[in-house]
Amino acid sequence: MQFVIPLALILLAIGIVAAVYYNKMVASRNYMTEAWSSIDVFLKKRSNLIPALVETVKGYAAHEKKLLEELTALRSKALKADSPEEKIASEKMLGSSLGNILVLSENYPDLKANTNFQELQRQLFTIETDIESARRYYNGTVRNNNNLVESFPGNIFAGMFHFTKGLFFEIDESEKQMPVFSFDK
Repeated sequence: MQFVIPLALILLAIGIVAAVYYNKMVASRNYMTEAWSSIDVFLKKRSNLIPALVETVKGYAAHEKKLLEELTALRSKALKADSPEEKIASEKMLGSSLGNILVLSENYPDLKANTNFQELQRQLFTIETDIESARRYYNGTVRNNNNLVESFPGNIFAGMFHFTKGLFFEIDESEKQMPVFSFDK
């Protein structure tokens, strides 16, 4: 009988710690989900600009058909991606291809001077800036989640409750080299 009360107190303490960690992990997962949904909104906005960009470029650079078809195919793939992992992979390829289209404009002065193209470029620049900010926030929530899931004693409860690490949305070297355009006239 003398062991029952201390054992009950130990089990109660473990239960309280488990509940606290469970709630922290649920909150962390929800922050990651919320942050991802913000990124997803900006990625959809960027995808919605691509058809207009392709049509504008097509009129000036008809012989760049392969590049335009690749961009369109990558856009479709990105829109069909279900999981964040698939979305991240397809968006990396799409961003790289988009950068190629923008660099292409340097070879076509008439295209570069086209006001529709300039406006699309300006909108794309704004969206890319928004994506970058959302990506930073998302990666911060992933970092916090991963710290919680991997550190002791959180790792014990994460295993028990099936919480997993989040996936960072990192940029490739090719995206770091994206052209920066000036919008001054």
